[in-house]
Amino acid sequence: MKSLVGWTTVILALASACGGATEGTATAGATEGASSSSTGPGNSSFPTTSASGASDSNTAGDTSTSGNSDSNSNSNSNSDPTTQGSNSDTATTTSPGTDPTPGTSDPGTSTSTTGDTTAGDTTVGVSASDTSTGSTTTDGSSSGGGESSTGGMAECGNLLDATIRDFKVEHPDFEKYSGNVAYKGLVKVDLGGDQKPVYAAPGPTPQTSGPDNFKQWYNDVPGVNQAINVQLMLTEIMPGIFQYKSDAFFPVDNQGFGNEGFGHNFAFTTEIHTQFIYNGGEVFTFIGDDDLWMFINNKLAIDLGGLHPPDTQTVNLDAEAANLGIVKGQVYPMDIFHAERHSTGSNFRIDTTIGCFVPQ
Repeated sequence: MKSLVGWTTVILALASACGGATEGTATAGATEGASSSSTGPGNSSFPTTSASGASDSNTAGDTSTSGNSDSNSNSNSNSDPTTQGSNSDTATTTSPGTDPTPGTSDPGTSTSTTGDTTAGDTTVGVSASDTSTGSTTTDGSSSGGGESSTGGMAECGNLLDATIRDFKVEHPDFEKYSGNVAYKGLVKVDLGGDQKPVYAAPGPTPQTSGPDNFKQWYNDVPGVNQAINVQLMLTEIMPGIFQYKSDAFFPVDNQGFGNEGFGHNFAFTTEIHTQFIYNGGEVFTFIGDDDLWMFINNKLAIDLGGLHPPDTQTVNLDAEAANLGIVKGQVYPMDIFHAERHSTGSNFRIDTTIGCFVPQ
């Protein structure tokens, strides 16, 4: 009897010990599981710009358990990464590895505001520096992340990369023409296969000297023009409205062929290639002089050609969707071509509800 009691005591002790070990193992496993949730690199490949102008890598806020988490547990807790155009002042990012399906998840997961909206002219002439970490201006601002047409992450932000080509005023198309209204129809409605506007007339027009000289406007021609890269920054002037504005648009003063005796360098063209996500409801307005053509999905959307005082044209993407061949949720190219051809002023202004551009 005593032996039986002794064995019973031993068995009970062993059972108690095993139970404690099991509980301890579960606790340790839970702790290890919590600790193994890795803090991602904060989307550092696509930095956003914080309100102070500093680059926000979100290294403390983007916690990922599998590499595909959209969770921003600290710094982005007040932002909704699924809502593009929410105009939150807090930049939102998506952790690396996120691959939302095109058309089902809002691609503008990285929306940034620079916090440096100012009245008056916007400074231009900043040399572009396009690296894997985003487009960065010399003032430290940088672009964020967005969704490409293939569904992956792509560079996205409020900077427009532009090529300025400086000409001599002796060029046949510069300083020779004048006008009071826009001259429509100088270029064809379809963008050329080389991503340049196609001259529409067989020869000279009241505003141009002919197709051969026009072809030089947006192509590098040694001795005729000099190409200089700049960036134009759009700022959010009110919720959901982004603007670039300059009433003295002279991005290459004292560069290229120089000012040629004028107070500014007037004879130049501007070429911009970018992409954007069409979500529905977007509008784009240009106000300025001289020639301006804007193409969406390779179709002419704004036609303000010729010499004229500052003029305005707006395109409502919903109203023109059929003509432009665009559908919501897709990424489309936008191509902008401008020319400053006469020494009487230079104005360049964009107002748009498109807040996220992806360089081509």
